[in-house]
Amino acid sequence: MLNYWLVNIIVIVHFSFVLFVVFGAFLLIWSRKIIWLHLPAAIWGVVVEYCGWICPLTPLENRLRYSAGREIYKGGFIENNIMPILYPDNLTREIQYLLGTCVIIINGILYWYVFVKRKNR
Repeated sequence: MLNYWLVNIIVIVHFSFVLFVVFGAFLLIWSRKIIWLHLPAAIWGVVVEYCGWICPLTPLENRLRYSAGREIYKGGFIENNIMPILYPDNLTREIQYLLGTCVIIINGILYWYVFVKRKNR
């Protein structure tokens, strides 16, 4: 039972981290100090996507799923939990490159806004 709850907590943390990687730069509008958390997270997210790595939380989640008697999955967290929401097909390397590039573009625009545009106000 404990492993069942731990799996759910890890899924929530994992999903929250992905959201932070993609949209965390919005928090810079509130406090520029967030950059010290967000920039390494965004870099990690881009590297994971570009290199096709699996996040370390995925094997941990699978071990806990197995211990809890739940089905484990192959591939990564994004491929199994987020991509089915966004795309009906399987995750491909091209989509991973696209996701990594989207993280760079979204965060680049937000960083520009916070550090250049808002500075001029």
